[in-house]
Amino acid sequence: MQSTTSHSWFFWAALSAVFAALTAIFAKVGIQGVDSDLATLVRTVIIVFVLTAFVWATGKWSNPLQLPGKTWIFLALSALATGASWVCYFRALQLGEASQVAPVDKFSLVLVAVFAFVFLGERPSGTGWLGIALVAAGVVVLALRR
Repeated sequence: MQSTTSHSWFFWAALSAVFAALTAIFAKVGIQGVDSDLATLVRTVIIVFVLTAFVWATGKWSNPLQLPGKTWIFLALSALATGASWVCYFRALQLGEASQVAPVDKFSLVLVAVFAFVFLGERPSGTGWLGIALVAAGVVVLALRR
């Protein structure tokens, strides 16, 4: 793992948020008249090709079969959770408005904090927990605004 400065994570996290927002908009338009599960498959195939090219072009390719067993188990679990999330997200986008679906999807912020506390031993500060509670409240307000 590369060393990072104390704020470099924020740049990448903010960029992730921009792309996640674009994902919701592009997906909402792209799934019109298409089964959401098929749309998820198409999206996944595109991601596989793009990431393969990216890893190869940046010289980061190594034999994945040489990864430790624990790494494989947790990457597989992460992949299964990602797939389930995408299937649910696309179905929700097909049925609801992007401006309502996306905030509920971002409730994952709250769940990550709770799961990190329980399973990883992370301990947010009091201010951190307040922010997490405000995100949870915001999700409820945005989801139930009608």
